[in-house]
Amino acid sequence: MTLKKISSAGLIALAALTAGLIIADGALAQTAAPAAADAAPAAAAAAPKLDTGDTAWMLTSTAFVLMMTIPGLGLFYGGMVRKKNVLSTVMQSFAITCMVTVLWMILGYSLAFTEGSMNAYIGSLSKWFLAGVGPTTTNSLAATIPETVFITFQMTFAIITPALIAGAFAERMKFSAMCWFMALWLLLVYVPIAHWVWGGGFLGAAGVLDFAGGTVVHINAGVAGLVCALVLGKRKGYGATAMAPHNLTWSFIGAALLWVGWFGFNAGSAVAANALAGAAMINTQVATAGAAMAWMFAEWIIHKKPSVLGIISGAVAGLVAVTPASGFVNPTGALIIGIVAGVGCYIFAVHLKKMFGYDDSLDAFGVHGIGGIIGALLTGVFADVAVNELGKDASIATQAYGVGVTIVYTAVATAIILYVVKAIIGLRPSEAAEEEGLDITLHGETVQ
Repeated sequence: MTLKKISSAGLIALAALTAGLIIADGALAQTAAPAAADAAPAAAAAAPKLDTGDTAWMLTSTAFVLMMTIPGLGLFYGGMVRKKNVLSTVMQSFAITCMVTVLWMILGYSLAFTEGSMNAYIGSLSKWFLAGVGPTTTNSLAATIPETVFITFQMTFAIITPALIAGAFAERMKFSAMCWFMALWLLLVYVPIAHWVWGGGFLGAAGVLDFAGGTVVHINAGVAGLVCALVLGKRKGYGATAMAPHNLTWSFIGAALLWVGWFGFNAGSAVAANALAGAAMINTQVATAGAAMAWMFAEWIIHKKPSVLGIISGAVAGLVAVTPASGFVNPTGALIIGIVAGVGCYIFAVHLKKMFGYDDSLDAFGVHGIGGIIGALLTGVFADVAVNELGKDASIATQAYGVGVTIVYTAVATAIILYVVKAIIGLRPSEAAEEEGLDITLHGETVQ
């Protein structure tokens, strides 16, 4: 196996760097904690009211997160498929954005972020069609911004999560099947897990930490993507036909838009313009750069050349891994998480996929699933109370519990939805249509 070609000097250097960072992280946490403990108790705060600064930041963050899907993810995925499938790929991101927007407004938000009689597992229908939501109403989870802004911010998370899944089955799912699958998956998988972690459900109550979506978004989408890849099977000609990306410049632009938009994703999850948002922002930048360099150097050592696809994939892996940790760790912890994710996702996305033979077309599981798991688990290791008091009870066992529940539920529910859709309308186009390309056979269009 090619992993054996890694030089001992490279491994020793990487291990020494990581060990040094871990020691430094512990020292920083030990020196910062007493300051937090010695701080005088703050005076009782007045009841929260709408804050123009918080609202302005959350309006900006919401636009940034939407930019992550359109155009960011559309370009990132669109550049990595073959030319005959590029329009069908970008169409998926755009159509999912439209469809999830409507479903979130009608039903998704209410089930995810209200309290119900079964609140440990799901919300209620009290805000069906956004009933009772007005210009000045608020959600208790975001008391200083209008509820309309909070709804739209969370909507952008609900949009990008199913869109990420599409990378695993790129070039081989019927558009009609994709629409039915994504609609059902949003309501039956994403919404319940969002409620479990963020909406007052049992995972959040158990102490599972997920600042901006490592569990809710990335593990959820990554595992669903792997199940999709396995159920649909490999692309026609996979392993025998060249399937190189048709336009890596598009993918580079998409990755850059994802990186910039991710500041809204992570720093915006503070739901305020405050110090926690600043901590999440710097952690996002540091982890992303660390992961991109780790992937690049790992590839450079093994394949002797650092590729554009490699460094942008590493950057996305870092963005994914730091997402659950961004509001809980200090920058040193974020850097360690990024380095581990860069190497770990490279191994899974490139080498283990080849070893096991599954066709995760654009590495949705290798980057988002594995990166999300790494980030979620290491949040339990590097959580720093000087950054966020909620990290005081963090543990890798609790994080593993959240990861395990998400993996099992997502895998089972996703498989059931796929087989139901398959039985009713089928999942894949004909072999002839797939061979000709989905752009012309499903959408009647081609790229010149």
